[in-house]
Amino acid sequence: MDTSLITDVLREGMWVVIQIAAPMLLLSMFVGIVLAVFQAVTQIHEQTLGFIMKMSVIILTLLVAGGWMGETVLDYAKEVFSLMAATR
Repeated sequence: MDTSLITDVLREGMWVVIQIAAPMLLLSMFVGIVLAVFQAVTQIHEQTLGFIMKMSVIILTLLVAGGWMGETVLDYAKEVFSLMAATR
């Protein structure tokens, strides 16, 4: 294996990580901002409210997009293992 192939595999791996983490991170960030504005307006400063809402959004995102996330990781793993077998 040459360094360009290793670099390409690592770059693609980082892209897979970004694709999988982005939906959960962006949605939980959006919920956090909305809840922060709500708490600032109503002066309700309950820490568990934000935690429960963010966890609910993350679990819902995993339920909705979990199959796609698993497929993406599986496709990447298959590609890496086929490259390992081909360079042997």
